Amino acid sequence: MIVGSISENLKDEKRVAITPEVLKKYTSLGLKINLTKNYASHLGISDQLYESEGANILQNDSEVISKSDAILQMNILSDENLDKLSKDQILIGVLNPYLNLEKLKKTISRDVNCFSLELLPRITRAQSMDILSSQANLAGYKAVIDSFGYFKKAIPMMMTAAGTISAAKVLVVGAGVAGLQAIATAKRMGAIVYATDVRLASKEQVESLGGKFLIVEGSENLETDGGYAKETSDEFKKKQEELLKETLKKIDIVICTALIPGKRAPIIIKKDMIEVMPKGSIIYDLAASQGGNSEITVVNDIIDCNGVKIMGESNILNKLPVSASNLYAKNMFNFINNLFDKDKKSFEVNSEDEIIEKTKIK
Repeated sequence: MIVGSISENLKDEKRVAITPEVLKKYTSLGLKINLTKNYASHLGISDQLYESEGANILQNDSEVISKSDAILQMNILSDENLDKLSKDQILIGVLNPYLNLEKLKKTISRDVNCFSLELLPRITRAQSMDILSSQANLAGYKAVIDSFGYFKKAIPMMMTAAGTISAAKVLVVGAGVAGLQAIATAKRMGAIVYATDVRLASKEQVESLGGKFLIVEGSENLETDGGYAKETSDEFKKKQEELLKETLKKIDIVICTALIPGKRAPIIIKKDMIEVMPKGSIIYDLAASQGGNSEITVVNDIIDCNGVKIMGESNILNKLPVSASNLYAKNMFNFINNLFDKDKKSFEVNSEDEIIEKTKIK
């Protein structure tokens, strides 16, 4: 069986689905690898390095697609390349079926098997394939680094002969994987960190990292069976707004990470809240690509609201593409390893396997 991967649109995506390190694991299973010319040259990884690990470097996308049984990508293929997929081929990536449903329906109507890795169930066996966690971890870290770099003051408390500099105060909105990494990173750099989340189970995790958890009065645990956040009631939103508005008066940096799978990101930071923040404060909105947690976030732009800068990054992992690719490639291999039948030496779409059943686009 042959696995292929083609270059992404580098304007939008710099990560790759196969790295030389992981390539060895594919060949150890008996799989062959096809890649397009200059597949990861933008990351400083040469075609020669891939070839030394056993990959076949082909001239163009069409050649890779036509000569591969499974196509592994970061994002969904272009319309032109989707049309090149044929019966019984496999496409695996972060296909975002909520936004690309019509494209995917058209593709699966031709008996192409499409798997979207962000749909992985949160079960123990799927942890090594969990692309949301591996990528969110890096995103939370990088959001803190970028926002601290943009902030015009020192982060840790400093005591000098000339006087004392107070520690920066950081609020993390959403205490999932990205939020927890943001808390840990901000604490390591000397900030005072607060966090809020609709899932009460997050309180212990936040406090274990040295953060102060903000609890909305009368709150309940708004968590799905799969571990994601639910949408909140209007009453909860009102109480949360009151608490946040009061807290934001003393906050220097806000890291927004709150997402609801398949839906617009909840608007948590309203314009009137931003207006009470100290001038020079920063809001870094990791939820920008899904609408943003801030009411005035604009994707890939920096908005100035009363002296507060709101930063909306669409793909922060393009700033850490090598590290992000290394983790994603390992997640992808673990998924392929589960899909590949070692005895039959072929890919088996076993609908009784929860991992396969949950990720397959129907």
